[in-house]
Amino acid sequence: MQDITYRARPRALLVAVAAAMAPTLTAPAVAHAATRKAGRTITVASGDTLELTETTTASVLTIEEGGVITVLDGYSLSLTVNGVETGSELAELTDGYGGAATAIAAGTYKGTVILNVAEATDLAYDDLTFPFRQALYVDADGVDESKSVPSAVLGGTVTDTAAKSVRLLSDGEAFNGVYVTGGGIYTLTKPRIAYTGNGRCDFIGYGAAVVGTGEGTTLVLDGATIRNEGVVRTAVIADATANVIVKNSTIHCANGTVPDEYPASGTGDTRYMITVPWMLGLSGNVRATNLLGASTKASYINSSISSETWGALSVDGGSNCTLTAINSTIANTGGEGYGSYAIGNVTEHFLGCTFDVGDYALIHWGASAHYGDSTADAVADLNDSLELGLTSAELEKLKEKSTTVNAGRFMVMWYAAGSVTIDGGTEVNTGETAFMCKAVAGKVTVDGSDGASVNPGNGIIFQLMDTDRPSSVTVSGKPWKTETTGTYTEPTGSPTKSSSWVTTSAQSTDAQATFTDIDLKGDFYNSVRGGGNASLQGQNLVLGFTGSTVEGVISAGTAKHNVSTITSAEYREISEVTNTPSAVVNNGVIVTLGSGSTWTVTGTSYLSALTLSSDASVTAASGKTVTLTVDGTETEIKASSTYTGALTLTVA
Repeated sequence: MQDITYRARPRALLVAVAAAMAPTLTAPAVAHAATRKAGRTITVASGDTLELTETTTASVLTIEEGGVITVLDGYSLSLTVNGVETGSELAELTDGYGGAATAIAAGTYKGTVILNVAEATDLAYDDLTFPFRQALYVDADGVDESKSVPSAVLGGTVTDTAAKSVRLLSDGEAFNGVYVTGGGIYTLTKPRIAYTGNGRCDFIGYGAAVVGTGEGTTLVLDGATIRNEGVVRTAVIADATANVIVKNSTIHCANGTVPDEYPASGTGDTRYMITVPWMLGLSGNVRATNLLGASTKASYINSSISSETWGALSVDGGSNCTLTAINSTIANTGGEGYGSYAIGNVTEHFLGCTFDVGDYALIHWGASAHYGDSTADAVADLNDSLELGLTSAELEKLKEKSTTVNAGRFMVMWYAAGSVTIDGGTEVNTGETAFMCKAVAGKVTVDGSDGASVNPGNGIIFQLMDTDRPSSVTVSGKPWKTETTGTYTEPTGSPTKSSSWVTTSAQSTDAQATFTDIDLKGDFYNSVRGGGNASLQGQNLVLGFTGSTVEGVISAGTAKHNVSTITSAEYREISEVTNTPSAVVNNGVIVTLGSGSTWTVTGTSYLSALTLSSDASVTAASGKTVTLTVDGTETEIKASSTYTGALTLTVA
């Protein structure tokens, strides 16, 4: 038995101007209707318009092709049949309204048919207006029934502060589940949400299962199950300084069918972007979550978050946000995708998590990310600083775990400067290169003192290379401003030596990797061309090892893609390169072997600087010898020494 309690709030519904409906109503060209009586049959004939002024109930609703049901300005219309939101159909993307409006599709609907007339919730994103409709609208005063669709809430209990065991079902388009805003504080306990059908914009959450937005807003999901399927039919949106906390929950989003009018190569115009930009080497049209706005917080605790492709945990279109996952599983189920996306100076915490992702654990556009253990102290600190609201009993149940990253291709791909810290017992396993940096000041720090490990599937630990990301192309005559139809063309010939770039000492724009108390097996390459290529004079790879062993090639190199040009058809070729060790030009490699470190050289390596501490060494495998030449002169390798210039290490 459903028990829904709302606070008393006046609702200004228009007075009906038509006579009471007969048992069967066929709409004239324009009619107004107002009835709450069940057992009625409503038919809207082709070419006719039925304008409703209040919520209307029927047992059969037939809308013929060309028939239209509307409401007056300032109101929205939603159809439920037996408690399931249905029939809503998005206008085309080319529509003058930004493609955001919905209409009730032609067809026959039978059962408990409710045409819900609610006060409009029109929300702006950029220069577009999105007419939100939602099962529950919550603000600082609690649930606002006048902006809600109560008939879309099945079972459970609903109050002004919480909803428990409700079911929200939709097979229409762009219908939201729970929208919490304006400083509202709301808890959803054991909700079951299943939305099938497309959304339209996940940069505002139009069509998402739950949205928490606005300063002072806190939305808590505990024991939730959300399973959505559809284009940008996102599960969880956190926006505009809100604090969204998800715990003990299961979230999965599967792809939908992209509208025919959408450009085949996609767009980077976030007002219309409904597919992942292919320049990331990915495909897909829904990400499970999105974190937006300024200083917004989203936290996932003891939960499972997965997307079919694209991405599981996204941060996009915001600044100074915080994304946290504790003792959670982050996955892609369709063979492609990322675990998290980081942009806008976001801070990301992953403690005791398991990643099982198609391509990347992290796509890095400027952030600080940490992968470590969910120790009691670390979790307690986050509980306080992020206002997670975990009780002492909940904290005690969160057992200490280490993070495991299983990535089909790369652990991290950097497109902008930022840091990654790996510590505790974190285990990194990648199908290909562990750390992929696209000519930016990426920084990784790995502390292996508690067992952290890095295991690259192709034997390359760090790859620094030129960006191979094609640019978007500006278009006109379409609602979106850009299309991602650019082409990457691989440079040919030898790089031009820069007269200004210094390769023998670290620069502020260099990429850096630091390893402590760890045993590494794998190679490091810097293949940046410099000399003006891609407006870059040069970039160094700066490596530091303390108490560590490294076995492999560390070298400047020349990188080559499998294909000479990359378009959207070859999107999986992004980042796919082979390396040939080659002399330093503008791509310095600066290596410091700190205390207790040993480098076992396995192949010819070209450096621009090498420093050894008093107890560090450079060696070769058993039965082989390593030789160093500096500017062409054979030089003895000694501890407590620094060498700069054209360094070549060979193994015989």
